[in-house]
Amino acid sequence: MKAALLNLVESQVSRFRQETGLSDTEAVNLKSLLLKLNVLTVYRPLSEKFSGMSLKSGEQRFMLINSNQPKCRQHFTIAHELYHLFIDPNPMPHNCSAEGKKNDVEQCADAFAQMFLMPADGVRQMIPDSELLSGHVSLASVLRIEHYFSVSHAAVLNRIFDLKLIDRKERDCYLQYPVKKTAKEYGYGTALYEPGNENLVIGDFGEKARKLFEEEKISEGHYMELLHKIGINDSED
Repeated sequence: MKAALLNLVESQVSRFRQETGLSDTEAVNLKSLLLKLNVLTVYRPLSEKFSGMSLKSGEQRFMLINSNQPKCRQHFTIAHELYHLFIDPNPMPHNCSAEGKKNDVEQCADAFAQMFLMPADGVRQMIPDSELLSGHVSLASVLRIEHYFSVSHAAVLNRIFDLKLIDRKERDCYLQYPVKKTAKEYGYGTALYEPGNENLVIGDFGEKARKLFEEEKISEGHYMELLHKIGINDSED
C-alpha cells in the first residue's frame, strides 16, 4: 500500500477517534460505539466467505456481521465497515471478505481497521521498555495486546511488524503457534477466537417499532413481526 495512502488513513483514524471521544491509546468497545453512532447492526450466521457488509442512506447506517466467524474477526469487520460508513466518500454495498485482491479503497478500509483497533501509542504502551529497547517482543506481550484490543493473533503480529517492533522472522515464527492452546497456556480464555453474537441486534430498531405500536401506527401483529425480524420471540420471558 502506498505510503501516501497510509499517511492519509492514519490521519483519518486520529480524527475519527477524536470525534468519537476516544483517546490515542485506549481499546475500543465496538458495541458501545455502534450504539453511540446509531449504526443499526445485525449479527447473523452467514456463509464462511462472507464477513459482513454495510449500507448508508442519508443519515441512516446499517451493518451486517457474520456471527459464524470468530469474535476477533467480527471486530475487524466492524472497524472495516466503519471506514465505509463514516470515512469513505463514496461507499458502495459489497461483501467484506479477507480473500482476493483488493483495490485502494478496500486496502484503506483494512488499514483503517488495523490502526483504529490498535493505535500505535496504545500498542507501544502494552510492551515493556526492556522489549522496546531490545527490539524483541515476547509472546506474552503479543497475547496481552491481542486480548486488550480484542483482535486476532495474526492482526497483532502484522501491526507490530508494520510498526517495526519485530522483524519478519519473529512475526512468522509467532504465526505458527496454535492460538487457542497458547492463549490457555498463558492464562487467557479462548472466547475471542470463537464465533458468537448470533442474532444480536445493536441499535434502536426495537425502540422505533415500539413507538410506532404505541402511537397506533402499526398493529400488534405488525409490531411482533418486526420484533421477529431481529430475533425477538414474543413467547420468551
